Amino acid sequence: MDIKKVGVLGCGLMGSGIAQVVAAAGCDVVVLEQEQKFLDKGFAGIEKSLARMVERGVAKGGITAEQKTETQSHLKGTTNIKDLADCDIVIEAIIENVAEKRKTYAELDAIVKKDAIFATNTSSISVTELMTSTQRPERFIGLHFFNPVPMMKLVEVVKTIATAPDVYETAVEFGNKLGKVPVRTSDKTGFIVNRLLVPYLLDAIRAYEEGVGSITDIDEAMKLGCGYPMGPFALLDFVGLDTTYYITHVMYDEFKERRFAAPPLLKRLVLAGWYGRKSGKGFYDYSDPKNPVPGKFA
Repeated sequence: MDIKKVGVLGCGLMGSGIAQVVAAAGCDVVVLEQEQKFLDKGFAGIEKSLARMVERGVAKGGITAEQKTETQSHLKGTTNIKDLADCDIVIEAIIENVAEKRKTYAELDAIVKKDAIFATNTSSISVTELMTSTQRPERFIGLHFFNPVPMMKLVEVVKTIATAPDVYETAVEFGNKLGKVPVRTSDKTGFIVNRLLVPYLLDAIRAYEEGVGSITDIDEAMKLGCGYPMGPFALLDFVGLDTTYYITHVMYDEFKERRFAAPPLLKRLVLAGWYGRKSGKGFYDYSDPKNPVPGKFA
């Protein structure tokens, strides 16, 4: 199947990033949002992202002004779900809420052409559970991109027990077309990355709670000792403590193992509304974004 037109559900951080890379690959993209203001915000983010890439220059992995214009020519925003009717694939990147996702898929199923592929960008919800809200289980997959989408090369391509082999191969080829490195995985909670990453992040919090080291020392130890680009607490703040906390619930419910359970400190920071960079405060205080100050919680 040759994918030429792509629908993207949601124009938030992930949705806008996905729309950008798909448009840059030469596909026509229709981005659906509930209100025009959300489209405006998302498209403004795409504009800034592309402008930075132009400023970087081709020699440093950026793009030309002409490429920026070409990418934007493939992008269209809409608040009318019927505009997705003739899409070859629809990628969902809305709120991590099972009920909302299922409702959206059920509505799409009656509108989008029958041979179109449905994909979810969920990082933790069962792809199979979402699949059952449609009448096209064999054409339903997971395409889990990583933030920031234009920069991160990985995409997890997730199959269910019902996914047709040709659909799965089409999704892998689509990932390659976007300039990503697709890895194959199946619908097991957490897929590959979160299955390994989340316990590591939670263990870092427990190590801090138990007095093994300070936030700064643990971050520096993992950066310099393991060659990671950022330490676990900086990464938690970047991902979002609320997002991580939600994922722990899904994973603990599935496996019932302590390594997937949220430590008390994570729960309290989320309850306080300290979600990390996006809220201005998490394990670090971002009052001065260029010089974040680690908190003291133990």
